[in-house]
Amino acid sequence: MTDQATLTTSAARSVGATKIYGEGDTRVVALEDVTVDFQQGRFTAIMGPSGSGKSTLMHCMAGLDTLSRGQVFIGEIELGQLSEQQLTLLRRDYVGFVFQAFNLVPTLNAMENITLPMTLAGRDPDQAWLDEVINTVGLADRTTHRPNELSGGQQQRVAVARALASQPQIIFADEPTGNLDSRTGAEILTFMRHAVDALGQTIVMVTHDPVAASYSDRVVFLADGHTVDELLEPTSDSVYDKMRELGD
Repeated sequence: MTDQATLTTSAARSVGATKIYGEGDTRVVALEDVTVDFQQGRFTAIMGPSGSGKSTLMHCMAGLDTLSRGQVFIGEIELGQLSEQQLTLLRRDYVGFVFQAFNLVPTLNAMENITLPMTLAGRDPDQAWLDEVINTVGLADRTTHRPNELSGGQQQRVAVARALASQPQIIFADEPTGNLDSRTGAEILTFMRHAVDALGQTIVMVTHDPVAASYSDRVVFLADGHTVDELLEPTSDSVYDKMRELGD
């Protein structure tokens, strides 16, 4: 990581983030003037009713979509000032992704999937870190297996390990347990919690599940494209109560 990216304790932040889709009768304001900060070494959940803008916020924060107005920063790097090539390199070198659908390459084994971002970048992995990630995620005896030889939970472990392996500035996780049963989901969330506490990772997770959100340090709530509240040290009950308030 460059010195420029580590001058702040903020891993990522938005300032006045606004995203509008369409025009006229089809105009939809997905985000409106959202200013939010995600601190380094913290696990943050983003929640809100369907259509609240939570996935749009994450995609804009991660450089997968562009804002209509406002600014997004990864560290002190403003994404709106980057060319498409620079943005691609930033996503590769600074950002990790975990998706609900795993997004593994079926022809590659687990180890090859985990190291794929570094392979594409022409970089050798830090072997000690890679070993720690693989051991922590419980894949030491599965590294030569292809995705079709792994359970759903094991595939998601590979996806989380892939996001961690290059030591990104921040990991964005979009409903990472959405395709998993409750026990396997709890294992993945426990590992993500461990990655923050023991490995110093920064994770921002979109979820609709109060139990999943209870693994985080902080929950940011969105409604109708606005940030409307947050909870620190959330429990599943406190998150559920807040979501019920927003639903009402």
